[in-house]
Amino acid sequence: MRAVFFESFAQIPRVVTLPDPSPVSHGVVVKVEATGVCRSDWHGWMGHDPDIELPHVPGHELAGIVQAVGKDVRRWKTGDRVTVPFVGGCGACPECHAGHQQVCRHQFQPGFTHWGSFAEYVAIHQADLNLVALPESMDFVTAASLGCRFATSFRAIVDQGKVSAGQWVSVYGCGGVGLSAIMIADALGANVVAVDITDDKLALARKMGAAETVNASRTTSPAEAVIDVTNGGAHVSIDALGHPETCFNSIQSLRRRGKHVQIGLMLAEHSTPRIPMAKVIANELEIIGSHGMQAHRYDAMLAMIETGKLNPKRLVGRQISLDESIEALMAMDQFHAIGATVVNRF
Repeated sequence: MRAVFFESFAQIPRVVTLPDPSPVSHGVVVKVEATGVCRSDWHGWMGHDPDIELPHVPGHELAGIVQAVGKDVRRWKTGDRVTVPFVGGCGACPECHAGHQQVCRHQFQPGFTHWGSFAEYVAIHQADLNLVALPESMDFVTAASLGCRFATSFRAIVDQGKVSAGQWVSVYGCGGVGLSAIMIADALGANVVAVDITDDKLALARKMGAAETVNASRTTSPAEAVIDVTNGGAHVSIDALGHPETCFNSIQSLRRRGKHVQIGLMLAEHSTPRIPMAKVIANELEIIGSHGMQAHRYDAMLAMIETGKLNPKRLVGRQISLDESIEALMAMDQFHAIGATVVNRF
C-alpha cells in the first residue's frame, strides 16, 4: 500500500510503499476512502505524543470500506461502509465497562498507538466495539471530517458542556474543531461568540451559526470583549485551539458558575498553562476536559445530521491527494487552513 511514512520526528515524511496490513482476530482492515489532516497529526509528527513508536504512519480521522475481517468479529463484514472514533476502547477495563471508551486505560488510537490512515489501508482493533456504520447518504469525505474534530466537539458541547437553548457559548479558535462546536451549539439553540485572529475564519464562523464574533488581534482583552457581548460572560466556553493564551482567556470569559471545556490539545511546552484560579474558586467555575467520543454515542450525532440539524459537509475545506498531505501536515501549526482538509486521493 502507499502510505505517508516518517522515521524521525519533525523530519519531512515520505510517501512509500509498505506491506498491506492484516486484521488481528478482533479487528478489521479498512480500505481508506478519505482521511482528515488534523493538528493532532502534527503533534504526533513533532514527537509530542509518547505513544508513537518510530517508524510511523500518521492519520486518525478516517472513513472507508471494510476490506478484511478477523475471525472473532461478529458485527461487520467485507464491504461495510464505516468510520471510527479516534480513540477506541479495549472493551475490558473499568472505563470501557462503564461506557467511557474515550478514556480507556488501554486505548487504541490509529495514527498514534498504531499505524494510521494516511495510507490506502488501516487496521482497526476491537472492531465490534469501536466501528461505526455510515449512513448510505453520507459521502466518505464528510464522514472523515467527523473523525476527531466534529465528534469531539459534539461530545464537548452536548455531553460535557451540557449546552442548552438560550445559553451563551464562547468558542476560542475557528479551525475545524471550533467551527464544529459553533455549528453544534447553534443547532441546540445556544448563542455563540466566536473568537479568532483572522477575519476570514470569523466570517466562516458566522456562516456556521455564530451570533457574535471577536477578533482577538484587535483587542487587548478578548475575554472582556466576550463578557461585554454576552452581558456578563459565557455559560460555557470552549478552547478549540489548545494554547495557554486561549485556555486562559476562555476561563476568564465565563460568568459565575460557568464551564470551561478544553478540547484543543495542550502538549509539550503548552502542557501546564496558567489558570485564573482565584476566579475559578470565587465564581465556582468548572474546568472540564473532552477527549473524543465513544462509538456508541455516534447515533445521536448521526441522527442530527440525517435530519439536517447539523451539516458537517459545510465544514470541509480543501480535498487533497496523499502526496499533498505531507505539506498540509507540516503546516498545521500555522493555522492557515479554512475548514477541514481531507485526503481523498490515494
